Amino acid sequence: MTILGIDHVEFYVADLEKAAAVLCRGFGFRTACAAPAGPGDPGNAAVGSRSLLLRQGCIKLVLTAASSPGHPAADFVQRHGDGVASIAFRTDDVRRQFTAAIGGGAQPIAAPVIAGREDRLAGEGLVGQAVVSGFGDVRHRLVERDGPAGEEEAAQRRDGELFAALDHAAICLLPGELEAVVRFYRDAFGFAHTFDERIEVGGQAMISKVIQDRNGAVTFTLLEPDPDLDPGQIDQFLSAHGGAGVQHLALRTPDIVQAVRALSGRGIEFLTAPAGYYRALPGRLGAFPIPVDVLREVNVLADRDQWGQLFQIFSHSTHERRTFFFELIERRGARTFGSGNIRALYEALNEEQASQSHGPDR
Repeated sequence: MTILGIDHVEFYVADLEKAAAVLCRGFGFRTACAAPAGPGDPGNAAVGSRSLLLRQGCIKLVLTAASSPGHPAADFVQRHGDGVASIAFRTDDVRRQFTAAIGGGAQPIAAPVIAGREDRLAGEGLVGQAVVSGFGDVRHRLVERDGPAGEEEAAQRRDGELFAALDHAAICLLPGELEAVVRFYRDAFGFAHTFDERIEVGGQAMISKVIQDRNGAVTFTLLEPDPDLDPGQIDQFLSAHGGAGVQHLALRTPDIVQAVRALSGRGIEFLTAPAGYYRALPGRLGAFPIPVDVLREVNVLADRDQWGQLFQIFSHSTHERRTFFFELIERRGARTFGSGNIRALYEALNEEQASQSHGPDR
């Protein structure tokens, strides 16, 4: 029994065409097919919905919109707005994975179903799928394929494509849920806890734990706020989203500078770092293969760990509730997640605000 990676991520959305346009025009995804939902959906919920499969590199995003008020997407969108409703795990044996997940504490939602190659939405070569519970209202579809058909093509980035794979998903949890969620993924899916830290920024704090499957093919960064300190960004997400959920997906790119320039030209906006961040960067981290002037130009953040360098940037959220957004990430050996940038950014902002308060002569 092995998890082979993230097969696809499914978003429930209110407007299928609008959501697809943002991802295709802005982020460069292409529409692979349109089809009803697969037989692994709760209650065989193909009736009452429309879906699109978008692809780029190894990344597959499924967008599903309810065409009937009885479809689960309708309730999800009402509760949370557009968002990630399912993260599908590719497995080598869907029946055994389903049994193990239930034995480890997951709730069964749809038992394993064997499907033919005509199920184009989840990809040609589909053999079986099932659905179990995850965190909050996010579920996990378990997908088994009968071979590499379709995967080799997906793994090859086409000309003009900027992103190769999903690097990780960042998940916001309610206070007090973090340890229980880590145990759940350990017991139900065999994930291991690989990294944790507490990040304090001013009067706010959050606890972060990273979990991965045994092959390192699926990475979740779990975030929980400290309720004893001031509310921060995690609290804001939980309030706006209406509970636990996926805050962002990280798109891995081999050239983040090229990616940012291309996406900016398409109208995608990114968070910007103050000038103080880049002034402090050489002293904080030393030399980088991407010159600091170039990093400043495209507002890309940099970090390093014992394994190598990391470059990242976060898009502005276009979500109506300002919850979900994308991260762009380029790894040059680094295995961690750039948490040092949070503190460095905060200190740089304080420096800039202090400089402004003293006036131009000080």
